[in-house]
Amino acid sequence: MVGGALQIAGLLVGGIGMIGTFAVTGMPQWRVSAFIENNIIVFETIWEGLWMHCIRQANIRMQCKVYDSVLALSPDLQASRGLMCAGSVLSFLAFMVAIIGMKCMQCAQSSWQAKGYIILVAGLLFILSGAVELIPVCWVASTIIRDFYNPMVNVAQKRELGEALYLGWVSAFCLIAAGAIFCCFCRCCEKTRSYAYSTPTHYPTHSQHLYRKTESSYSKSQYV
Repeated sequence: MVGGALQIAGLLVGGIGMIGTFAVTGMPQWRVSAFIENNIIVFETIWEGLWMHCIRQANIRMQCKVYDSVLALSPDLQASRGLMCAGSVLSFLAFMVAIIGMKCMQCAQSSWQAKGYIILVAGLLFILSGAVELIPVCWVASTIIRDFYNPMVNVAQKRELGEALYLGWVSAFCLIAAGAIFCCFCRCCEKTRSYAYSTPTHYPTHSQHLYRKTESSYSKSQYV
């Protein structure tokens, strides 16, 4: 019962992390224009994402344009594209492996031990996808903070942390938490199986010895 609840909880948390990863990959709010010093044009907001940049004017109209070339992007955004795509694929693969390995799916005639190994693989994939997602999110965030406090950077080019970065941190945490849940479930199953296999040996008691001895003497007297 507890094992089934752990599997369902891990699958739900991992699903939330997977959906969040997909959303972060496509969202343009990685870098948001900062309204500081002389940059007080508040009716226009600039968003910069992995695939496009958008300009939103007075909460009425928004125009987006896909980047013309990957080489025109900064190195952190170039690397973030590949890493986020890899994280999305890994999270989806982990989610599917977790579904296959769940105890309630009754898949094929696979043994309990084989299902435990599948759950362990799903947990490791979840942890790996969360770590892969953390790298680009933290990299872009550190670049934004560094440029924000750099006096050599023009005020109009300074950016703030966008909503996609915060969602990326939450999604990565969900993926790592789901992986930890599945790994803990697999570890608990290993302990349960080892305890079940190591059953104590029952030795005959003194009363059993006495009963056998009486029975043997009785049979001999009958024979005589």
